[in-house]
Amino acid sequence: MYPLQTIRRANLWISSPSTLLSKGSLEEYGSLGGWPHSSRPPSSSAHLPAYTGIHAFIQRHEILRKLAHVSMGLAILLMYSHGIRPQRITPWLLSSALFIAGFDVTRHHLDSVNQPWLNIFGIFLRNTEVAGYNPVIWFLLGSYIALQFFPEDVALMAVLLLSVSDTAASTFGRLYGRYTTTLRPGKTLAGSMAAGTAGVVTAACFWGYFVPYAREFPGTGDDAFMFTGRLCMDSLLSHGYRDQSSCGDVIDGPMALGAVSIVTGFVAAGSELVDVLGLNDNITIPVLSSVWLCTFFRMFG
Repeated sequence: MYPLQTIRRANLWISSPSTLLSKGSLEEYGSLGGWPHSSRPPSSSAHLPAYTGIHAFIQRHEILRKLAHVSMGLAILLMYSHGIRPQRITPWLLSSALFIAGFDVTRHHLDSVNQPWLNIFGIFLRNTEVAGYNPVIWFLLGSYIALQFFPEDVALMAVLLLSVSDTAASTFGRLYGRYTTTLRPGKTLAGSMAAGTAGVVTAACFWGYFVPYAREFPGTGDDAFMFTGRLCMDSLLSHGYRDQSSCGDVIDGPMALGAVSIVTGFVAAGSELVDVLGLNDNITIPVLSSVWLCTFFRMFG
């Protein structure tokens, strides 16, 4: 606690004869007219409802939030399974992200809009997100980047890792993180292990069942997928990437699927753990996962 008489923050003076401000309060106090961070618009009176009973339990344990997180990834996979290719999905993802961002800007400046919205959808939010922006925006943008710029199977896998592995990390990290090592602020060994395990299972189901089934979709051929059921295990060519025609030692079938699943587990754990310039992990997880999986398949695929 810091007893202060007068605090100056970016040409703004706050005077109080007997004010106690916590260190966290000072760090929250931004430089733009007293807003708490430049990314948070001024909506001072809006707040989450006072949840009680079962609603308090749901909000505290983020049950609906986690269900929504998983459902969005599965919805993208479901659309793909019905023949809707990424080229038709990505415009909707980007448009939705821009619409929600625009609505967030509006509601933050109008408490008459913000408070009713929080009364309805506040159960999906964390307390720290009331004055911020809807986390769905970052999920949509991360999924958009993966599906727009990476091969189809890698992009879909990245979205699933964001949807499933990130949820597993959050769930088990909250439950058991206190009993394990803290890897970095907000990330524990329990959460990373859960993300990795979920990644292994998700990859095995995706490439073991879904991808063979997906090849039957109109317009979807082997060229849409980086992993075609085989891995080249001999040394890499001098230029760093493997040409399929030069494969020597090859593994395929369940052994190749198992290897890819384990690698995907490490990718899931790593992308969930790494902090990239403080960016929201709903963006970094699918992008890092896509880059790392593409690199692996270019080398061994």
